[in-house]
Amino acid sequence: MKSLKHKQTLRQKRIWRIRKKVAGTAERPRLCVSFTNKHVYAQAIDDQTGRTLISVSSLGKDLKGESLSANRESAVRLGKAFAEKAKAANIESVVFDRHGRPYHGRVKEFAEAVREGGLTF
Repeated sequence: MKSLKHKQTLRQKRIWRIRKKVAGTAERPRLCVSFTNKHVYAQAIDDQTGRTLISVSSLGKDLKGESLSANRESAVRLGKAFAEKAKAANIESVVFDRHGRPYHGRVKEFAEAVREGGLTF
């Protein structure tokens, strides 16, 4: 049975491996999505200047009325909210960073919702 420390080490290696290949610019920022046990966080990051252009989370003020947790339905709602916010900031294309998670389940639902919202990646 794998220990928690070993799993964390393997995930960190995946994150580094992805980040070697994925970088965001001002025209095409990196969309980093992160899931905890309770919440979902998403950011559009310009890696050249080190700035976060847009951020949306299940704890955000704009989504405070909705009860969002870290499940698939919340990932879809947050993905649509992220796409709307990105369109308002004149961002039409992003580079997707799944932050070491496999592309299925909540991550896939979030990505598809962002695509339905009009962003391309």
